Amino acid sequence: MKIDTDTQRVFIHPDGRMDRKNAARYLGCSPKTLADWAMKGQGPQYVLLGGRAFYFLEDLQTWVAAAPRLAGTGGRVMRESG
Repeated sequence: MKIDTDTQRVFIHPDGRMDRKNAARYLGCSPKTLADWAMKGQGPQYVLLGGRAFYFLEDLQTWVAAAPRLAGTGGRVMRESG
């Protein structure tokens, strides 16, 4: 069995924001998933700057912390709303 140990870096601007690609890396989902959630009014909060979506680290941490946990596993499931 091979275990993938590759690490992806997440770039966070000095003010705590990250673009959709880096926010997706942080959350472990795809940028398209974040875009789909945004179109549906779901997912973590974001702001539009110059037509681009940015996510603040604090907002992502709050959103993840509020996600429901899977019963009996101690794990989390990604929420559909936020």
